[in-house]
Parts: sequence; structure tokens; C-alpha cells
Amino acid sequence: MLWAGLLGGGSVAWADGAAATAGQPSVAGLHVPGARNEQDLPWASDGEANVPYVFHDPAHEGRMTGFEYDLMQALAPRLGRQGRFVQNGWDGLIPGLGRDLYALVIDGIEMTPEHKEAVLFSRPYYVTVDRIVLRKNETGLESVAALKGHVVGTIKSTAAERLLLDHDPANVRSYDEETNLFSDLKNGRLDAILIDEPIALYYCSDDLKLVGPPIGRVAYGIAFAKDNPGLRDAVDAALGTLMSDGTLHQILARWNLWTPQMADYTGDHSVSSTQPTAWTGYRQTMERMSGSGLQAMVQRYSSFLPLIARGALMTLAVSALAMVLAVAFGLVLALARAYGLAPLRWVAGVYVEVVRGTPLLIQVLFIFYGLPAFGVKLSPFAAGVLALGLNYAAYEAENYRAGLLSVPRGQMEAAIALNMTHRQALRLVIVPQAFRTVVPVMTNDFIALLKDSSLVSVITLTELSQTYIRLSSTYYDYIGTGLLVALAYLLVGLPFVRLARMAEKRMGRVVSKGHH
Repeated sequence: MLWAGLLGGGSVAWADGAAATAGQPSVAGLHVPGARNEQDLPWASDGEANVPYVFHDPAHEGRMTGFEYDLMQALAPRLGRQGRFVQNGWDGLIPGLGRDLYALVIDGIEMTPEHKEAVLFSRPYYVTVDRIVLRKNETGLESVAALKGHVVGTIKSTAAERLLLDHDPANVRSYDEETNLFSDLKNGRLDAILIDEPIALYYCSDDLKLVGPPIGRVAYGIAFAKDNPGLRDAVDAALGTLMSDGTLHQILARWNLWTPQMADYTGDHSVSSTQPTAWTGYRQTMERMSGSGLQAMVQRYSSFLPLIARGALMTLAVSALAMVLAVAFGLVLALARAYGLAPLRWVAGVYVEVVRGTPLLIQVLFIFYGLPAFGVKLSPFAAGVLALGLNYAAYEAENYRAGLLSVPRGQMEAAIALNMTHRQALRLVIVPQAFRTVVPVMTNDFIALLKDSSLVSVITLTELSQTYIRLSSTYYDYIGTGLLVALAYLLVGLPFVRLARMAEKRMGRVVSKGHH
């Protein structure tokens, strides 16, 4: 790609097979993946810990905000559509394009050669630089050359990471989340950070500082599926309109992100009267919500409760349905291995060994992103339930098989002597006794499944663990938030432990009376 605006510094022209169209751009007649109707424009970002791009407003956790969010709010109407935000984890954003979950991705994605191989990019909507961040009392590390021999952190898959790896690979620490990166710098685990200037600006606190001159040049682009150049071209035209009429300038000014680099790139050297209200509002909210006083803590934790409750409901729903599937399918596998014909025993054995021998995360990703290649497209919720259920079915099968084998052989012989068929003996005599034996193990497995349900966050489901990541990274509060989420897990799991004990006692009385 040749981005004349990026390379030339003063023009917004570009050459990549796309050209701005006269008048209002339109997506009429174009393929808009994931759209629910002709007015819908679904777009994705990772809003869990993504200040100032797309993130949950700390003053109103149920509301999304950020300069990219505002950009999409302005861009969608220019295309004759209504924008709809879709949450997805960073690692799942590009795969989601290929799965047609949404039409485009905007998430501070750098237009690197590797990224250009995977997706189509719009023209850059933001041009920035990298900056070095140090602790307030640190000196002498104001350049990349000076960082050599020091432990330096950055975000993975960025231009800053490539620069550091080329310079001093042994001392580079790459992170997924900005909050963890800055926390490690404050705690002395890192000597410095090299990161995009917008992130540095928003994450720097009073005990940190930006040092040295700007480093390199970074361009962010909106990503599209490779087979959708028409939609990319329409968005390019709309972006050109936002640049030429000053809308982009106003958005960035509100977030205190209009820079000399953007002025040179767009050719807009005008002085805007727009005040940085979004920037000041964010800073004031963080100062108020991050206070250590009792009133601030009560206000903060009270605001967390609705989000934690929603996360708990999602965790419970996914886990309960997955456990039902695991119990039912696990019993089928156990019976096949214990009493089935040789082919059935072999198939069931292979299934159990393959599922137990591969990571659950890989299975979740395969079911959600891999199965569409075979024409099977599941919703995130259905894919999460299916993945967890099929995985735990393999473990339940071995538990049930052990339970079946623990029933004395004489029980089957006695049942046959009472004129029962083989199937009746299994259903009325063997399976109930085996099931009673494995109830305590099933309870433990359900508690484990509750915790493993956190993995479904990679396919856009927001359950308890993802709620914890969002809240702790927003407010830098890992202890109080962690205790609240841990309590939620405990409250979700305890009733099922109690029910399992009651069922065990009940079944014990039934089995002791015998079957007639």
C-alpha cells in the first residue's frame, strides 16, 4: 500500500485502489457483514481496557466512550447507517471479520506489513508517535539507545515492540493490557515503557512522566475483510469527508489528541475552538472514583454490583447448560466404553483421549471460528455452551465409567435373574448406583466448569472474569474488585453444592430400598 497522506505529510490523498467519491458515500448494495437490517453497521473493538480508544465510561459503566467510539458515531451516519458496537477480545477481532460477525474493526490497529497481509485497511484515521514513559525519579533513559540493557515494556504486536526487539530483544517485556504494563512500571518490575502517545497521555499518573522526543511514526487504520473492498472504499470516502469538514479535528480536540502530526497529515492547520471536555471529564472522574476515602469506595463498589450481577448470570447460564450437556453426553460415552460393541468402544475412547489431551481454549476457538469453514455458524453463547459441554463430557465419561465398574457384577446378574432385559438392568439398577457414586465428583467438576467458563470471554461473552478485567483495569483496583468477583463465584457455586448433597442423600435412601 502507498499512503501518500502518511508519507507525504500534507495531503490526504491515497492510492490503494480506493478513491473518495463525490457527494455522500453510501453502502447501499454493498455486503455489510453482521448487519441485522439495512440500517445496521456493526463494528467491533475491544472495550475492556482500551483508554482512550473505545472503553467503558468510568462515570457510567454501561456506556461506551472513547475517541474511536465518537469517530464511529460520526462515520456511520455518513454511510446512511446506524453504528452498533460489538465487543470482542483483541485476539479475536480479526478472526471475527472472517466469520462475518461484524463489518469492520477499529481498535488502534497499526497498519503494519503483517496486519496488511491479513486485512484490508482504510486510509489512516490517526497518525501518532511512540513515547518513552519513566517513573518520576528516573533519569537518563530519554532515547531508544539509552534503553539498551534495561527492562522495557510495551504492548504486543506493535511498532514499538518491533523496534525494541530489533534493538535489545533480551530485555523486552510484551503485554496484552495497558493497565498491567503501567502497573509493572510503577512497581519497579520495568525500567521504562515505549508506547503509543495516546496511551501514554491517558495512562500516565502523577508518579510517571513522558520523556524524550517523539519516536517513529504510527498510523491507525480501520480493518475490513479481504473480500470486502467495496465497503472499505465507502468508508474511505466518509473518512475523507470527516477530515475535510473538520469533524475529525473536533473529535480529537475533545479528547486532547489533536497533534502536529495530525495537522500535517490532514493539512488542517486551523485552530479549533473545541475544548478538551472529554479529556478533562475522564481525568476528573478517575480522580473522584479512584479515591481511597470511605465514600469514594462505597460509591465505586456500589456501581460495580449491576455489572457483576450480569456477569454472574452469564457465567451461571453458560455453566449450567454446559454441565447438562456434559452429564448427558458423558453418560453416553461411559456406557459405550463399558458395554458397547468394539467400534463404539474405540470411537468413545478416541474422543475421550483427544478432548482431554487438547487445551479447552483451542476447542473453544475451533468451535467458534473453525466450524464456520464447514458451514456451521454458532452464536457466541451456543458456541461457549457447546465447547464447555463437549470438553467436560470427556471427564464425566471417565467418572461414570469408574462408577459403572464399581457396581458389583452380581447386581447385573441378579437383575437378569429377575427377568429384566440388559437395557432395563442398566437403566434401573446399574446406572442409578453408579450415578450415586459419582455425584460428589460431579459437584467438583461443576465448580471447575464455573471457573473454566472464563475462557468463553475470547468469543465475545462477558462473564465474571471478563467483568473483573474490565473493572480492575478501569479503576486500577485489583483487590476490592477481585474480592467482589470472588464472592460472586462463591455465591453462584454454593447452592449447587448444597443441591448435590441433598441429591446424594436422597439417592442413597432410594438405592438402599432397592428397585421393584
